[in-house]
Amino acid sequence: MSMIEQAQAIREAMDYAGASLDEDTALICVALYRPWEVGVAYKQNDRFTYGVNSVGDPQLYKVAQAHTSQADWLPDKTSALYTPIGLDESGYPIWSKPTGAHDAYNKGDIVNYNGKLYQSTIDGNTWSPDEYPAGWVEYTE
Repeated sequence: MSMIEQAQAIREAMDYAGASLDEDTALICVALYRPWEVGVAYKQNDRFTYGVNSVGDPQLYKVAQAHTSQADWLPDKTSALYTPIGLDESGYPIWSKPTGAHDAYNKGDIVNYNGKLYQSTIDGNTWSPDEYPAGWVEYTE
């Protein structure tokens, strides 16, 4: 096997390993993920990096719906297609739109939404603090 073939096999193994990780572990292993590129046919739940987060680490994203990426559909500007994964500098998760009941926010969950901390007042919360203010209260430590 040539060095190029070995490198391709290692890359395939990295892609396979990265796809099997939960989000918390994925954040620790962000180097496994390829950078976002134009013209790629992304499947729902694929992960990639794009830009940097608030602490200067690569920002990890998850694909919200299958599509082929385009130059005018940037991950940090197209929330219908991409969901940022991660924590803010204080260790709180950054709010992202739940895709269903399995990842909805529950009563007591605290998230960073547009630079402010909010605590969910209901179970099964799939709305942002802007969309349904009654489902959230501003949280202070």
